[in-house]
Amino acid sequence: MNHTDLRDLENHTTGPGFILLGFSDHPSLQGLCFTVFLVIYLMVLIRNSLIALITVVESSLHSPMYFFLRNLSFLEICYTSVTLPKMLVAFLMKDGRISFLGCAAQLYFLVLLGSIECLLLAAMAYDRYVAICDPLHYTLIMNGELCVRLLVGSWLVVVPVQVGQTYQVFTLPFCASHDLRHFFCDVPPLLELACADTFWNHVMLYTIILVFVILPFSLIVISYTKIIRAILKMPSVLGRHKAFSTCSSHLGVVILFYGSATVAYLKRRSRDSADTDKYLALFYTVVTPVFNPLIYSLRNKEVRIALQRFLWRK
Repeated sequence: MNHTDLRDLENHTTGPGFILLGFSDHPSLQGLCFTVFLVIYLMVLIRNSLIALITVVESSLHSPMYFFLRNLSFLEICYTSVTLPKMLVAFLMKDGRISFLGCAAQLYFLVLLGSIECLLLAAMAYDRYVAICDPLHYTLIMNGELCVRLLVGSWLVVVPVQVGQTYQVFTLPFCASHDLRHFFCDVPPLLELACADTFWNHVMLYTIILVFVILPFSLIVISYTKIIRAILKMPSVLGRHKAFSTCSSHLGVVILFYGSATVAYLKRRSRDSADTDKYLALFYTVVTPVFNPLIYSLRNKEVRIALQRFLWRK
């Protein structure tokens, strides 16, 4: 980065911030929104913390699948903490202003954690593939070292890429209007405010979507195609049911997260679709983290038993 870039970046950071409009067009709903989203945030914190805790303290859950589940719960807590506290303040104070650096930080952690979650869901699908399609070699393949490598590797790959994307977005010149028709700082609505050619920003955005969203999703689809084939070949109905039950919770989370995120980022954006876009974004950033622990606790017998045992002891 040369001296001119540094001066430009300094001028950007000392300039005006942005205004997150959110539900500002419905002022009478601000109090209700604050209450609803506060309850949602507390549910995310409590449920995901509980899932993470029992996978640590319960020895029956010390397996690769629950190692990934623990990290998924941690990601969900961080993911919602990037957006919901600021939203709650905006609802309470009726003030959606966010500083330039605050917006940059929010965007960075949002895309960072979202990308890592995509890779983590792919790793969980691979874990289920090995467990069902190659059970005799499961413990040999899915050892602790591989799990840690997959997790650490995800962070090492994603961090520099998202630093680059965030820098690329926030070195753009923005127009006079700094009103973001969104609940939080995200790449597409920010690019709409830019007063410069955003072609390479969109190239960067879609390349990242291809690598961190579409490619992991493709691997998940391939894994589950092979898993379903393996399950259908099982002679025992009980065996088929047990195998599918270990996958159904993960599959449910994948559908919830990828479905809403893919539609939100790949659909054609327009002024008329701004409300639809922000509600879709709410779904994968807020609703999915609420339901993930519920899906895993209801659909997974081991988690239910461990949770009951943990709560009984307490």
